[in-house]
Amino acid sequence: MSPTADVRAQILEANRQAAAALRQRFAETHTLVVNLISSPGAGKTTLLEATLERLAGRFRTGVLVGDIATERDAERIRRLGLPAYQILTGGACHLDARQIEEAWAKAGFGALDILFIENVGNLICPTSYDLGEDFKVVLLSLTEGDDKPFKYPAIFSRAELALLTKMDLLPLVTFDVAAVEQQIRTLNPTGTIIPVSAKTGQGMELWCRTLEQRWQAKRG
Repeated sequence: MSPTADVRAQILEANRQAAAALRQRFAETHTLVVNLISSPGAGKTTLLEATLERLAGRFRTGVLVGDIATERDAERIRRLGLPAYQILTGGACHLDARQIEEAWAKAGFGALDILFIENVGNLICPTSYDLGEDFKVVLLSLTEGDDKPFKYPAIFSRAELALLTKMDLLPLVTFDVAAVEQQIRTLNPTGTIIPVSAKTGQGMELWCRTLEQRWQAKRG
């Protein structure tokens, strides 16, 4: 093993151990943890806003937001009257489990039913890092083009759920929904695909129902 590969293996092992500790902690509190991954501009924060509004009053929710700079996304969540904590990576293209551990301690959210982690906008780097989540969700917006699953196979094969976002733009862009769904099913035959639009509400009920079902399953 080359020195570079050895260092990477050590980093991933340290992350695995930290993630395992987080997973145990969230299992004890029955907190469902959802890791949202996408390219920049795919609509993670907009989706979160629409999701949190639908879950309000039924679930205790909180959001950890990862970005290279600024607290703009966390501020958008806080304007809904909901807790959000910003993690600034200072240039790193992903979040790791130790950052989640530190942020969770500082955020002071208290008991939560669902914790959303909005990862740094990137389809490559976040894929390899376990954050102690229950499952990964990959977002692909119609504006990104319909060739992305096969270009970025790792995340589409590992994410249990794929959300096709900005479906309201379908009449305005060239995007073969059926072809994208076929690519994703080729990479992950057991995964779930939900076309959604935070603007029109398309697919949002199914997405929120999926979250509720996963939360109920975690409670045993």
